[in-house]
Amino acid sequence: MSLSGLCDLHCHYVPRVDDGVRSIEDGLALCRRLAEVGYSTVVATPHMRPGMFDNHKLQLTAAFDDFRLAAATEMGLPELGLAAEHFLDDTFMEKLGRDETLPYPGGHAALIEFPTDRFPLGLDDCLFRMRVRGLRPVIAHPERYTPLWTSNLPLEHLIERGALALLDTMSLVGKYGRKSKAAAERMLEVGMYYAACSDSHKPADVDTLEEAIARLIELAGEDTAQALLGDHPRQILAGTVAD
Repeated sequence: MSLSGLCDLHCHYVPRVDDGVRSIEDGLALCRRLAEVGYSTVVATPHMRPGMFDNHKLQLTAAFDDFRLAAATEMGLPELGLAAEHFLDDTFMEKLGRDETLPYPGGHAALIEFPTDRFPLGLDDCLFRMRVRGLRPVIAHPERYTPLWTSNLPLEHLIERGALALLDTMSLVGKYGRKSKAAAERMLEVGMYYAACSDSHKPADVDTLEEAIARLIELAGEDTAQALLGDHPRQILAGTVAD
């Protein structure tokens, strides 16, 4: 593979805040492996999901700062950033109103996820309110939501309203099951994804990620893979995605 300058917008390398790495050492090992694959920027996106991961902005910022301090002694790591993977519910909308969410660095977009089996009620209004606040909605792993296993139409509707679809690259090699794999391939084929990410939770995931990147290149070509993994994620961070 000759891809370079990759930018990961979905990763769990901050230790002991969610279902990601459990130690600083593993977090550093994960970032080190991503650098070896070609990532020069990696944004941590710990979960904000009430009742499961009751994280808040100040707590996650402090945990990230501790990790970044430990990473300062390491050579060759990617540039590190912090955002959150926000579960889209009433609590998220309340936090949005109080400026307690964690958008991507630059403040132009925010990562959101849905319940696995359905889209939230009032989703159109939620997306509209995000856009009014200057935040582009980035939808985490759409291929893993059951409403999209058989049809692209629900996602097309959201994209028309300004949302961006973020492919979990490891879906392409079956990490999340056959139905997610088939949905990912179908949506990739028709160009529904704006960017792709690793969603790595541990260093060993990067071995699977390498296989998945090779599969992405096989399915979509090297130029498209470079755009999805590098160019377009950087546009999201820079706020230069065209409407």
